[in-house]
Parts: sequence; C-alpha cells; structure tokens
Amino acid sequence: MRGGPPPYEHLQPPPFPISPRPPPTLDTLSPHLLLQIVHGLFPQTPDVNKGKVERQRETLYYLSTSLRLVNRMFYIVSMHVLRSTYLPAYNSLIRRPYSSDPFPHSLPTTYEPTTSPLTLQHIQRETKVLDLFIALKVRQDVYMDDTEYHLENTESFRDLFDFMQPKSRLEDLIRCYGVKEGVINASDQVETQRNMAASRLTPIPYSALSVTFSIRKVGLVLTTRTGKRTILEENRTREERLEPTAKLLISGLRNMLHQGNFRFG
Repeated sequence: MRGGPPPYEHLQPPPFPISPRPPPTLDTLSPHLLLQIVHGLFPQTPDVNKGKVERQRETLYYLSTSLRLVNRMFYIVSMHVLRSTYLPAYNSLIRRPYSSDPFPHSLPTTYEPTTSPLTLQHIQRETKVLDLFIALKVRQDVYMDDTEYHLENTESFRDLFDFMQPKSRLEDLIRCYGVKEGVINASDQVETQRNMAASRLTPIPYSALSVTFSIRKVGLVLTTRTGKRTILEENRTREERLEPTAKLLISGLRNMLHQGNFRFG
C-alpha cells in the first residue's frame, strides 16, 4: 500500500475554545422558556388545606411581591402573567362612558422600531393604573382566601376607577392626538421633519404635560424648571366621554402655539 497514513505524532488536534461558554442560568434563558417555567409554578391540584384556585392565587401574590423584583427579565415575565390574568377584571370595572387601553397597540411616530417594551409602557400612563390595580387585587384575594373575617376595601378600587383611570387615559389620548397634530413630542427629542414642516410649530415634550381631572373641569398642566402651571382649562360633564375632551384640549393647545404667545421653557 503506497503512501500510508502519516504518523500520529504529526497530526494536529482540532482547535478547542480556550474558555468554555458558561452554563445558562434562569435569568439568561430566552423569555419564552422562562415564561414556561413560571407557568409551571402554578399548582394544578388542591392541597390539604386549600383548593386549586386558592393555591394559584397564592402563586400570583408571590409573582407580584417577590419574583418580579428579582431582575428585569423576571419582571417582564411576571408582569406578562399578572397583566394577562387580571386584565378582564380590570376592564369590567371601567366606569362608563370612559374608555381604556393600558397597552399601546402601535408605536408612536417619533419612536424607533427598536423601542423597548418597557419604554412603551412608561409613556402609556394607564399601564401604571393597571399595575396598581393588580397590586391591590392580588393582596385582597389572598387575604379573603385566608380568613372570612377580612373585609374588602372598596374605597381603594373606587379611587382607581373614579379618578386615576380616567385621568391617565385622558393623558394617553392627549399624547396620541397631540403627536398627530404636531403639537406634542412623545419622544422628548427633536420632532420629525414631516410633522414640523406640516405644523410650523415647536412641539411640547409629553413628559412635561399632565392633566387635572375633576367632575366638572379638566386642565392641561405644564411642568417646567420654574414649576407647574395650568395652561388650559375646559368644562366637562360627568357623563362626557374622554375622547372629545382630549381633542378639545389639543385644539386649544394648537391655538396657543399658533398665536405665538406661549413658549415652552
């Protein structure tokens, strides 16, 4: 046999990585795997002292008070489970004729496609109200499961849905309508050239705006380095929808910017 194989001592071993990849941990797993693990925490059978539903409510309480505080990834996964679980109960308590949208369905025009979900939730102010409702609800449910002597505190929920929910929803509507009209900048950066060319206005950063909300009046409040001041105020009725009120405030803000007697700073 001609040209036999070379001696073993002349063979070169294949290259191996100098530092092996560290083993995966829970917080480095992909979100869908971590979400499956969190779903696996929910009991599927009753216990000696508690039923299946009561044990699952305890797990929701644990997600709210402990697991979501571990790190950013656990927060995202835990809040996904909590929000999807309690959203129907939240929607059932919205007072008519108010509308609700605690999650943004589309990106604001001034945000890039890479905008993170946490940033979107930050500008969607009603999301904070939903999270407050969840914090109250999980605690209330567990306490009522533990003892029949626990009395439900309805005043806390009344404050959420009579005042905080319509107020935050109105602010979200003002952001949506104001960005479309070119009078509000939702990204707190330089407004897009298209909107500036169309309106010839200098938009106001959304983070500087808030509203005062009562049964008979709403006001648009501007926060600057020198303090807060109400720049617009409109009358409303108790049964008036939030959408016309938001459009009325945006129309008034646009008129103020057109007249040139108002400047942000």
